[in-house]
Amino acid sequence: MAASTDPEAPSYAFDNNDPEAAHRHDYLASMLDGLTGSRLAELGDLTGRRCLEIGAGAGSIAAWLAKRTGPEGRVLATDVNTRHLPLDAGFDVRRHDIVSEPVPEGPWDVIHARLVLVHFPERHDILRRLAAALAPGGALVVEDFENTFRKGVLSAPTPEAEGLLDAYQDSLVRWAFPAHGIDPAWAGRMHAAMLAEGLVDVDTVVHARSWQGGTAGALLIAANIAQARDSFLAAGMSAAQLEELDRLTRDPRLVVRNPLTYSTIGRRPGG
Repeated sequence: MAASTDPEAPSYAFDNNDPEAAHRHDYLASMLDGLTGSRLAELGDLTGRRCLEIGAGAGSIAAWLAKRTGPEGRVLATDVNTRHLPLDAGFDVRRHDIVSEPVPEGPWDVIHARLVLVHFPERHDILRRLAAALAPGGALVVEDFENTFRKGVLSAPTPEAEGLLDAYQDSLVRWAFPAHGIDPAWAGRMHAAMLAEGLVDVDTVVHARSWQGGTAGALLIAANIAQARDSFLAAGMSAAQLEELDRLTRDPRLVVRNPLTYSTIGRRPGG
């Protein structure tokens, strides 16, 4: 994940150096790689294409792109912390901060950023620079969570458990996310932002599904708590509540809906 180097900027909530980061990457891949792969497949034959993956995490999508671009193509995976990116998966790796550094040299036929722009107050400037780095006819694919919608609990073992999960969601949106510069409503504005940058054929798919306790979508809640514990405590949740939430994420009687995922594609005119 890219992160601002501005000392006055909010700190990134989910640091790749955190021991929980590897689990987070696995959970997100389980939750979202199917959606991302289907959206990238809509771009057509990628053989020989030049692809840039921003905030590549553990590299699952960079590897997907590398298989489809083939030896004549190029895939560059970037992250401000590349410790989880393999060096032998058919793509190039570069340490890079999308907030403070120029977009890597292009032009690019495909640029993909998943759960990146939502984290930064500079998101509109980043989007503008990514759009400008596209080759004529190139596609920008941005995917982010929309966290303002409630009713994320589909089934809970008790009314108290459902209330606790609602309190967690409220703390996440009202306090934990804003403290780190995250805009929980940004995803719903991506479509309009791409149009404002002159991209064409802009298209958005909104995705969500159910996750039982013990599976990736529920365990991501536990990862959030582990990595942003201080923010939740500052928001007024108690240590006992956080411990109970962690336990609930492994309870098979719990069923949650993952945050709505907005997947938006826009193309640079021409080509």
